[in-house]
Amino acid sequence: MYDVIVIGGGPGGYAAGIRAAQLGGRVALLEPGEMGGTCVNRGCLPTKMWLKAARIKKTIESGETFGIKAGVQKIDFSKIVARKKGIPHDIGMGMNALCANNGIEVIHEKGRFKSPHEVEAGGKVLETRMVIIATGSSLSVPNTPDLEQAALTTDEAMELTEMPESILIVGDGPIEVEMATIFSAFDCAVTLVTPSPRILPGEDGDTGQRITKCLREQGVTIIPRSSLKSVSPSGEGFTALVVGQEEQVIPVRKVLVSSRRPNTDLGLEKAGVKTNSDGFIQIDDTLQTSAAGIYAIGDVTGGAMMSYGATAMGVTAAENAMGGSKTFNPRSVPRALYTFPEAASVGITEEEADELDLDVEIGNCPMSINGVAMSYGEVEGNVKVIADAALGQVLGVHIVGEHATEMIGGVAAALQLETTVEELAYMLCMHPTFSENIAMAAQDAMKWALYLPRQR
Repeated sequence: MYDVIVIGGGPGGYAAGIRAAQLGGRVALLEPGEMGGTCVNRGCLPTKMWLKAARIKKTIESGETFGIKAGVQKIDFSKIVARKKGIPHDIGMGMNALCANNGIEVIHEKGRFKSPHEVEAGGKVLETRMVIIATGSSLSVPNTPDLEQAALTTDEAMELTEMPESILIVGDGPIEVEMATIFSAFDCAVTLVTPSPRILPGEDGDTGQRITKCLREQGVTIIPRSSLKSVSPSGEGFTALVVGQEEQVIPVRKVLVSSRRPNTDLGLEKAGVKTNSDGFIQIDDTLQTSAAGIYAIGDVTGGAMMSYGATAMGVTAAENAMGGSKTFNPRSVPRALYTFPEAASVGITEEEADELDLDVEIGNCPMSINGVAMSYGEVEGNVKVIADAALGQVLGVHIVGEHATEMIGGVAAALQLETTVEELAYMLCMHPTFSENIAMAAQDAMKWALYLPRQR
């Protein structure tokens, strides 16, 4: 009899297994594939290796600004792919070693429920007190006529040893925007078709506008309020019919497929676990499903599909499975976008504040006045702080600019501690750093920013 069986060995399941074992539980972790899941092997980390290569190319090409004239002689995509394979392999080995170190039994089989407290794996039925479902999501090819011929999945994109001349990307979220950044950086003609009026609809409007501007400056064509109707072969490539305010026929070599569906083929009905109308597992604020003693975390529950969010959920679920009663607040999870420049945020957007009819104070500080940003030639971006007008509590922070993904960590901690805008305004930052803009944006919200024009 196990105390906890974790189904899925991605970042969330891995964290859940270790935390449950730390609390004294007998734990089995079921993972039929590679440890680390999509994040380590096909998503978060591989894309960052491609983005690092793109950043190096970008740095070389801009070197003359700093008196260093150089050029990119050749790009060996096979070396990027080799690195993308090698590092996840090493991380996977480390994950397996840590599981062994914590006494976790790793079973490389798929798990399926036989009952609420029985999970079948590799022909054996395992009994357990608690279960944590962490099976993530998989790529899903939309039902668009002839799309399969032209489709390039995000998994396949990470294996490319030759860059296509052109690509069509459909979607408006972080995955699609990051992919547009990667392809355009390597001189591929990118068309981004978004069903919504703007990209990144889940982010603050200012963030969406700023990243849109940067993408367009990088050569990305953005077509809003549109969808892909069909794809047909044409010469060495394809023609894509895009329908929106008007019909457009766009010649492309490939169409990127990035949509995902939850992995719920687990015999959930035998355990009494319910899903919503979109197929995601329903959970409460303790991360428990409709079945007592069964928890679910990460992509399989819907919402923003972020590995670090799944990791935090995994810790909460494990502690609750081992007798705790903690709740999980999705608002505390920061969001990151690895574009050029980066973007990151935590908490509510200005649009959400309006929808909730909240009385808020808003402060802004552009990167263009930041000394180190000016010195580095990285002046694109802004920091926005949203605070409750009456209580002063910081409700949201939105950063566009280089190193935004690193800056957001401290801000996320501040929101978790219910920091006030006044406390943020008096925050001491090293000089010169990009993070100085956080304090200055908070000062602006309080109408006493030292280095911005005086508010009347």
